Amino acid sequence: MITGIEIRARSPLVGGAEFGASGAYERIEGTASGTLDPLHPGNRGIALLDQAPRDAAGMVSYRSDFILLRPADPVRGNGRLLHEVNNRGRIMMIHNLCGGPAGNAWTSAEQLGNALPFRLGFSLLWTGWDAGAPKATGLGLETPLIAGMTQRIRDEFVSGTRLGIHETFRLSHEAAETDAVVTVRRTQKAARRPVAFDFIDNRTIRLLPEGTKPEIGSIYEVRYTATNPRVQGVGFAATRDIVSHLRRHGADLVGRPVTHTLAFGISQAGRYLRDHIAQGFNADEDGARVFDGILTHVAGVGRVFHNTPFAQPFRTRTWHEDHDFPEIEFPFSAAVTTDPITGQTGALLRGDATDPRLIETNTPTEYWQKGASLLHTDPSGRHDVALPDNVRGFLIAGTQHGGRPGSPSDHGPCVAPRNPHDPSPAIRALLVALDEWVAFDRPPPDSRLPRIDNGTLVPADRLGFPAIPGLTAPTSANVVAPLPDWTDPAEPAAVYTPLVPAVDADGNETSGILLPDIAVPRGTYTGWNIYKAPYPAGELADRDGSFLAFAATRAEREAAGDPRPSMQERAPVGPRRRDAAAALVSARLLLAEDAVREL
Repeated sequence: MITGIEIRARSPLVGGAEFGASGAYERIEGTASGTLDPLHPGNRGIALLDQAPRDAAGMVSYRSDFILLRPADPVRGNGRLLHEVNNRGRIMMIHNLCGGPAGNAWTSAEQLGNALPFRLGFSLLWTGWDAGAPKATGLGLETPLIAGMTQRIRDEFVSGTRLGIHETFRLSHEAAETDAVVTVRRTQKAARRPVAFDFIDNRTIRLLPEGTKPEIGSIYEVRYTATNPRVQGVGFAATRDIVSHLRRHGADLVGRPVTHTLAFGISQAGRYLRDHIAQGFNADEDGARVFDGILTHVAGVGRVFHNTPFAQPFRTRTWHEDHDFPEIEFPFSAAVTTDPITGQTGALLRGDATDPRLIETNTPTEYWQKGASLLHTDPSGRHDVALPDNVRGFLIAGTQHGGRPGSPSDHGPCVAPRNPHDPSPAIRALLVALDEWVAFDRPPPDSRLPRIDNGTLVPADRLGFPAIPGLTAPTSANVVAPLPDWTDPAEPAAVYTPLVPAVDADGNETSGILLPDIAVPRGTYTGWNIYKAPYPAGELADRDGSFLAFAATRAEREAAGDPRPSMQERAPVGPRRRDAAAALVSARLLLAEDAVREL
């Protein structure tokens, strides 16, 4: 229950610039205070809540920061609330969906890129859900801690990849005593070697002798006794309660009643939303639905390592990094399936009135790294399953996990140049489709997914990737398996069976949404890449894709030994791209304004 709303700052957004019929926007920053009854059925699933300090009424308190961007004249808005779940405290929508710069603040209308959500008239909301997110983002969450509680846990660090170069290792929780053990291994399958270290403080470790730098790309693990965990799962309740409060009392802050609520999440935030559904938080404390519609992007079958003692929600499980941390949990699909390992039957959705209308989009990376095929097959990977009527799934072919406007195309840490293909035109179209589905009951486009029954979804070792000089496809996708012990993980006794999208003779996917760059390609676009030295050479790269341009002429192609026809040997690109874009617009998978940009 929300007990108070404190507004800290209120100002015109980007100098009062107007966004078409929606007019100008204003930015409101504040903090929502709430309390939770540990005995309430809707809160009993929150780990450690029953051990948290309580007030005189027996309630547990929390505070969540929020940022709200709303039409300055609410009547000019569409009356709907679009909540983006932040990613480690970061607002992603403006950067990834709109093409603006990264960051949580903007000083000009140009920095909001195409400004689609503003032109559509949404009120846009971000709230704090992760107690470990940097406070400087303005989206913090204050939750109680359990003083004195201890548990043996594990942290992992890889220098030079997701978080840049490590000089020291910052632990995710306080160390209760200096009984830590540090090991290193070069690859996920390699043997661990002990490493000399000492503590700088109870959260920071350095390697010895002093001045030793961590090896680039190697996996360091720290096993230690941690203490004072926060009640992280309160973040789910905070999202639930703030959005529910605005649904009921929207006029107080949004300026008008909220007619519908939508949620959007990229990567970690998409996994959070999948967990939000699975753990029952799309029902508020009165049993009413929280989000009417949800769009997740690049979540795969993942959830978040969040609602548990000593949580580490920043983890994201791939082949090389965070491989043995909790993220995978049956059920995977919105369809009802049976787990061949446990015999359990279930679905991501709960099958009642609290279920949202759900659209899930993924790139090929999530098929290679995050088991995305299990969203629409049985867990054994033997047959396709039919998604419920309130769910759609889409593969955005030829893109990669972090794809966005201006994605890098250099090699980075990889053997091949990275994939610059931008999936955001398809996501924008599907956001519009979700809004129309929720607000006007107009069904969205049918799912576009690779399938077993037509040969567009295959085992990785049967991919048939062309023999392009300098790049060999992996022969297996990342393992998807139960993880009973994340502190001291063992080789799984049984695994699920993820599959990957089939490719054509150029190495491009043949199914899903084929944006013009893939429908009429100028090269091969993949959702995977391979590390090069000084990274662990030959390992499947974290979340990078590849781009290998076609040779310009037949002579260049033959000289390079490239089996793919050159641009000279292919039909003219322009007319075919126009036809591909027009077909996508007709199918409501590309906005007309984006079709112009794609040509």
